[in-house]
This record gives sequence, C-alpha cells and structure tokens, in this order.
Amino acid sequence: MPSDPLAAEAPTLQTVFDALEDPDCRAILEQLDRPMAAKELCEACEIPQSTTYRKLDMLSDASLVDERTEIREDGRHTTRYVADFEEINVSLTEEGTLDLSIDRTESTPEQRLTKLWSEVRTET
Repeated sequence: MPSDPLAAEAPTLQTVFDALEDPDCRAILEQLDRPMAAKELCEACEIPQSTTYRKLDMLSDASLVDERTEIREDGRHTTRYVADFEEINVSLTEEGTLDLSIDRTESTPEQRLTKLWSEVRTET
C-alpha cells in the first residue's frame, strides 16, 4: 500500500516531551477544542503573539497541532490551528526503550483537501 504523501514525519520522543513540558504549549492545547486562529489563541492563553507562533511551531514539530487554511469566498484565507491527536501513549519495550505512539482520528476528505491546500500555499 503506498504511503500517504501528506503524512507527517513521526516526531521524536524528546520533541513530544519538550512540547508537553512547556506550560504555554499545554495552555494552547487546552484551548484547541475547536479550530482557532493564532490571534484567538494568544488572547485566550494570555501570551504574546510572537510567543504563540513559536509555541505553535513547537507543537507542530511534535505533530500535536495541525495548521489548516480556511478558504473564504472573498479570497482572504485564514489559518486555523487544531489539536491533531486523540491520545499519546508512551510504553516500555521488551528491549527496555521507550516507544511513542500518537493516536489520531481519521481525516475526512475535506480535512485532507485543506491540508493539501495548506501545503501548496507553503510551497508557493
């Protein structure tokens, strides 16, 4: 079966731990019960906008947040962020190493199209 060209590269265990250890990142995740713009997140979390963007990058690198482009008829598209996991599991393998798994809900066709559009906009 071919791999998903839009699938994110799996984050390292340390990258996920670093994001979850950060209080601002946790505050952002707690707010993401619906898609939100960075400005909405900085207001809700009471953190500066520049910090919000850095923390969103950190969460994105950890594959915990997904960036989506909201297409508008007027052409003024906006970026919204969503939590991109249901559950995070860390387990000890038989070899004595830690194993990370991030459970996600399956994307709808609309979400996959939005992700593809976001990737196209990033590349252009």
